[in-house]
Amino acid sequence: MTDTRSFDRIVRDARLRLLKMHYESGVGHVGGNLSALDILLCVYHKAMTPHDVFILSKGHAAGALYVTLFSLGILSDDDLRQFHKDGTLLSGHPPPAGIPAIPFATGSLGHGLSLAAGMALAKKLKGEPGRVLCLTSDGEWNEGSSWEALAFVVTQGLDNLLLIVDANGLQGFGRTKDVMRLDPLAAKFAAYGLATREVKGHDHEAIGAALRQGNGAIVAHTVKGHGVSFMENRLEWHYLPLSEDQYRRAVREVNGECETFSASRS
Repeated sequence: MTDTRSFDRIVRDARLRLLKMHYESGVGHVGGNLSALDILLCVYHKAMTPHDVFILSKGHAAGALYVTLFSLGILSDDDLRQFHKDGTLLSGHPPPAGIPAIPFATGSLGHGLSLAAGMALAKKLKGEPGRVLCLTSDGEWNEGSSWEALAFVVTQGLDNLLLIVDANGLQGFGRTKDVMRLDPLAAKFAAYGLATREVKGHDHEAIGAALRQGNGAIVAHTVKGHGVSFMENRLEWHYLPLSEDQYRRAVREVNGECETFSASRS
């Protein structure tokens, strides 16, 4: 188990590498990546076993997934430099093949939970150990396919599946509650029969504890653009790339969160 100080450093370095990767590639979706990053790092560093499978249904947070895999040595710094380039495996959404840790191409929102449910059912039918973890956005619960998948999970008794929602309250065209109000999500999941808990989505201890409590559902309340003041809770950071000045300011802010730690990887 990674100790708290070491994990804080992993998080800080991952946030810096995410910003660098998006800045160098000129690609947006930074806000939603920063809301999901803490969850992904906790999943992979605090919860995943060799028998588990992870599916990122929130495909536009692929950058956060790539940086998490980088933090584990699964992807290299050279790999990250190819993010969004021609011919890369590290596309803007998870690729369909080429990275063994990524089982499916995702990003057409509302489909990830269905894929996770199929994998969880296959594990049960074959008597395989491990569980399937699936991270969705809150906005993709606008999709009817998500609710169909949820009904399937409960009906089939897929107690080897953990649904996690990155609930940052913003989506492509506004606040989630204004586009299509679905709150309280946790109560709705519980009404379906899932053991459901809510956590602060940037509290690493709380996320880790919830991940260890078993399967069902976790609604993680997060902040879009977390850790960078001018991005936090701002809709435009669903889209915008970073200018040089913005990148340098963001790096200074992230470094200021953990001033006692050494500089990030170059």
